[in-house]
Amino acid sequence: MAQTNTKSKTPFAPQLSVPATYMRGGTSKGTFFKLSDLPERCQVAGEARDNFLLRVVGSPDPYGKQIDGLGNGSSSTSKTVILSESDRPDHDVNYLFGQVNIAKPMIDWAGNCGNLTAAVGACAINMGLVDADKIANSIDDNQDSGICEVRIWQENIGKTIIAHVPVYKDTNDKVQVQETGDFELDGVTFPAAEVKIEFIDPVDATSDMFPTGNLDDDFDVTGCGLDTNSVKATFISAGIPTIFMNAEDLGFTGTELQGDINSDSDLLATLEKLRAKGGVAMGVFKDVSEAQTSQHIPKIAWVGAAKSYTASSGKSVDAGEIDLVVRAMSMGQLHHAMMGTAAVAIAAAATTQGTLVNEAAGGGELNEVRFGHPSGTLLVGGKTEQVDGRWQAKKVSMSRSARRIMVGEVFVPADAF
Repeated sequence: MAQTNTKSKTPFAPQLSVPATYMRGGTSKGTFFKLSDLPERCQVAGEARDNFLLRVVGSPDPYGKQIDGLGNGSSSTSKTVILSESDRPDHDVNYLFGQVNIAKPMIDWAGNCGNLTAAVGACAINMGLVDADKIANSIDDNQDSGICEVRIWQENIGKTIIAHVPVYKDTNDKVQVQETGDFELDGVTFPAAEVKIEFIDPVDATSDMFPTGNLDDDFDVTGCGLDTNSVKATFISAGIPTIFMNAEDLGFTGTELQGDINSDSDLLATLEKLRAKGGVAMGVFKDVSEAQTSQHIPKIAWVGAAKSYTASSGKSVDAGEIDLVVRAMSMGQLHHAMMGTAAVAIAAAATTQGTLVNEAAGGGELNEVRFGHPSGTLLVGGKTEQVDGRWQAKKVSMSRSARRIMVGEVFVPADAF
């Protein structure tokens, strides 16, 4: 008697396709999804969604290259974004960001990506998530172009961001996002259209921008591998929790490039110990061990007075054209330029008299600063004030650019999630 064959006719997992957009935003790249396009079980937070996005990017990859996904083996490109129409009053789109770990099966949902924020407004318009009448009314009278103000609800941190997206009428009188232009952003090879970004009230009204209550602290660094047990630090929570220290206290100049830091395993270990200890000092962690599962926050950075140096592109940066130098770590590596959220922290700290960042920029009352980073320079502005004894950042602004690189479908093995 013949037995029934209960095995599948295809003893392998088919691939599923999901609509996706691959975009550059600022000095980062990421894969963007519309929430409703995701497989149903991935439309809510949980293991299925994380596993799906890990496979999209190509993580975890012990080789560190993400060859089998859309990531490129760096923290600046191992990123995912989920957009949805916002039901919040006076907002157009919800923006959820996931920082995908390259080597570990982990996605950090704790913070925002300021660089990819520059791409959110344009992507939301192209995905049909922004009201068509609002887009059409963005065109100036008797003109063929204008600025569409896209109000973004950043879901990770619960904050409002405004993207000023340039738009134009094409030959068919349809309003399109302008992506090409002459705005140059250090860290990005080609010019593009400028996108102005405003981070509104980046600090909770009930919180102090400086979680220790001080503009600078004596930071206990015992056991971190430095020649001293204490250094000055500014702990700030604006844009993203960040620990600022003076470059010279770490044995740095503030003009380091990636090759100076990322190839030194002992130095990286020291910086990670400082980040973990700083996270405890500013209340992000209860214990230094928690840093192992939270690489995205807090950030660690060092600042110094303006100095001339040669950027990673070979471009000369003259001390006279900048106010200070800043270097920052991202996911255990020196960032090739500057994270957008860290730039928010820099702006807020620089425009608050008495912080290490303000002092590195010359001190005094400042409304904006131009700082030098490994790829060049960036101008940021901010407005801070004390409210009921607590420091608050009312608004931080900067200019970035963004561009679609690919629109289509991403394929993921069905058994991956």
